Amino acid sequence: MKKILAFALVLALFSSCRKTDPNAPDDYKQAMRDFVESISVYTKNQDPNFLIIPQNGQELVTTDGTETGSPEMDYLQAIDGVGREDLFYGYNSDDQATPIADRTYMMAFLDVCEANSVEVLTTDYTFTSSKMDDSYAQNEAKGYISFAAPDRELRSIPGYPLTPYNVNSNDITNLSEAKNFLYLLNPENYASKSDFISAVSQTNYDLVIMDYFFNEEEFSANEISQLKTKKDGGQRLVISYMSIGEAENYRYYWQSDWNKHQPDWLDRENPKWKGNYKVWYWDPEWQAIITGNTNSYVQKILDAGFDGVYLDIIDAFEYYE
Repeated sequence: MKKILAFALVLALFSSCRKTDPNAPDDYKQAMRDFVESISVYTKNQDPNFLIIPQNGQELVTTDGTETGSPEMDYLQAIDGVGREDLFYGYNSDDQATPIADRTYMMAFLDVCEANSVEVLTTDYTFTSSKMDDSYAQNEAKGYISFAAPDRELRSIPGYPLTPYNVNSNDITNLSEAKNFLYLLNPENYASKSDFISAVSQTNYDLVIMDYFFNEEEFSANEISQLKTKKDGGQRLVISYMSIGEAENYRYYWQSDWNKHQPDWLDRENPKWKGNYKVWYWDPEWQAIITGNTNSYVQKILDAGFDGVYLDIIDAFEYYE
């Protein structure tokens, strides 16, 4: 009983410290849909082929957020793909199979995407060769494009398999043509941008998901152009990661005085990821940092020549719900 009371006290203290917005939306899922759709409209007005790929938060694809709900067509028509982590491996622990019930739940939403011409990209976290093989095989059976990541930090090009799954020399001009992808978000294993570019250029992945920055230094349009050619000479797509559900204190937009005087929309630090802060993602000031103007984050990504954005922390609605 003492442990229960102690937990209740901690929970009450945590909740009492949490910021509240008097203008918070009635529907947090719809607020995230609206945000993603605004990014889509802004970018596709400049480049109709620019790809919008939100990661996780699969409940947004149905009107009521359930597996059996009707497809949310405005949202589905605004996006080109969806990313999903831990589908077959890594949900509870890296290199461990995802429980069947959780897998089945996620796939119900992913199949809604596939049925509405939205490509599915999955990232499983597994490092045992036989489990990596199984991950690729199960994803291919479902028609998903997949990547078996040997570490959750996404800091290395896998040594296994020696060539990308379903490797090919085709020119990849749209998402539906991709047979595989590389998710290389953390460049800490590379001493310089040139080392990073050289390493990626020696691969034959059809699509690369990476960060717009190398240790806070932007990649130039010329450097992104170099990354668009596979080792075998075929063309590939290069997508930039961008978090829209959390603010990161190592990004160019972070202002030093926020450490003491936070803007209203900046919420609590994520205890699992130091330097990442929850945001009121529906707030106009935060959204203006991300999209809708020539100084926005997504405009920088467009100007650098990326083929699209991979939007993270889409599931921020769960925190506020």
